[in-house]
Amino acid sequence: MMSLRTIARAAPRTLARASATSAIGRCQRTSSILRTPTTLLRTSQLSAFSTTVFRRAQGEVDEELSVKLASEIEFENDVKENEPLPASVKDFLDNSKFQLEDVAGKEDVILTRTYGDEKITVSFSIADLHNYEPDMMDEDPAMEDEMGGEGSRGAAEAEQANEDLEPGAEDSAAPARLNIVIEKPGKGALNIEALAQDGTIVVENLYYYKDAKLAHSSDAEAVHAAQDAYPGPPFGTLDEDLQILMERYLEERGITQALAVFVPDYMDVKEQREYLAWLNNVKSFIDA
Repeated sequence: MMSLRTIARAAPRTLARASATSAIGRCQRTSSILRTPTTLLRTSQLSAFSTTVFRRAQGEVDEELSVKLASEIEFENDVKENEPLPASVKDFLDNSKFQLEDVAGKEDVILTRTYGDEKITVSFSIADLHNYEPDMMDEDPAMEDEMGGEGSRGAAEAEQANEDLEPGAEDSAAPARLNIVIEKPGKGALNIEALAQDGTIVVENLYYYKDAKLAHSSDAEAVHAAQDAYPGPPFGTLDEDLQILMERYLEERGITQALAVFVPDYMDVKEQREYLAWLNNVKSFIDA
């Protein structure tokens, strides 16, 4: 479901833009005066010469851009104040045995915990939000024209179906890719690739590595060694009972519905925080 922040970000910002436009207008009138280097003539008893004093280089759009960035920062701060931390995030952080590792300025988030002698690591990235492209076919007029009247009828039927759903039911959160690693001392590691979406965990692939570092390391040698290892069959082609038991195995280790709900919601919270920090960093650079 789209967050209030996402909806608000996409909505027209008439008041904010009007205010920004007014401020920008003042800046533009100020910056319309031609800025030319000042030539100072200095004389001495022996000779006369001229030097040119240059101001710090600054583009004509700097002030306008700074005002716009300030407007965006104010807007994001207002939305942040009016959008409380999702209950799913607070409940998970308060009650889960996972420890959160979230470094400001980085896209990846890591959850770690122990289960007996096992070390369990779950990682995900807000990059999935940027790469997510929902199906917009029903909203594309060109597609409707290409499909003709039949396409228009299909779009009308789809729109009617959406109206029959509960409010917000048609919105779906971006799927979050999970990289799950379960290690045992001296026994290697299981590496599970899964998706968290709509409150469920869907396992896609299951790998086993004799050397646990192959499941974590990103250096070229480890990546090459991992690629050479037998990957096993696609998870969906395994015996159905085996799939069910593997899913129960993961649930016992905390890969549950609560995690499936937490991850997309936390991604949204982190993305907002990183975006606001990015805006402030860019503005500081422009103003320097």
